[in-house]
Amino acid sequence: MIPTTLRRIAILFGLLAASALAEDIREGDGGRSLSRGELLQRLAGADFLLLGETHDNPLHHQARAALLRDLPAPVGRVVLEQLDRGARLDPALPLDEALERAGFQRGAWQWPLHEPVFVAARERGMPIVGGNLGRADGRRIATQGEAAVDPALAALLAEAPLSGTAQRELDTDLVDGHCGRLPASRLPNMRLAQRARDAALALSLLEAAGAPALLIAGNGHVRRDYGVPPLLAARAPTARVVSVGFVEVAAGATPDPAGLRGRYDYVWFTPPVEREDPCAGLRMP
Repeated sequence: MIPTTLRRIAILFGLLAASALAEDIREGDGGRSLSRGELLQRLAGADFLLLGETHDNPLHHQARAALLRDLPAPVGRVVLEQLDRGARLDPALPLDEALERAGFQRGAWQWPLHEPVFVAARERGMPIVGGNLGRADGRRIATQGEAAVDPALAALLAEAPLSGTAQRELDTDLVDGHCGRLPASRLPNMRLAQRARDAALALSLLEAAGAPALLIAGNGHVRRDYGVPPLLAARAPTARVVSVGFVEVAAGATPDPAGLRGRYDYVWFTPPVEREDPCAGLRMP
């Protein structure tokens, strides 16, 4: 692990690089370019605003922190994938202490990568709560299947079954996310565990009691085809749900919004970060 001080320095350089980047924001379906100001106008008035991320890309966290600061009005709650459902950050405590008491796993989320987002939400007085399925619960579902799914989550999933196309997309992403080494026999339960996480996040958003709510989560969770949006639509069919994916584009490559059609309402393209091969040494349990 990189010491915290060195990691903060690395993030600082990443943020300096981000400030020099031209914004490349596109409509998710049409591919038309938008300015950041136009995007903010499109986000205004959303009942549920879902902001994706590639977890280890500091540019994504900085861009989302700036959006939180510049939203026309604060939201009623910010739901985090990075905290378990039922946890909350105490606004009266310093951030580090609030995170510790809420059970935030610093190592798992490479703290302080998400710090800009958490700070921006607290500066605007937005309540921050957890929405994710607990790790132990996720592992039980991945091994035991439907019998391990909480009834409230199972009920929501039953209201929004995946289309055949969406299920194939999710299955492909799950296999790719496990470097092609996920046995076919384990795929149904892994799919169910992923959907249960989406259901937990959706229920946490729906508990905002009529106030606008915002989700901070990985890009897969905010996808319109198989993520949180269809679950929200099942319980709140008249609500306005807006999803923004933050997608990496290799240096010198041309963004391809057409290849992402149907996944997000808007796509914010950024450079990638340098990372080690995530598949090196991967072993399936």
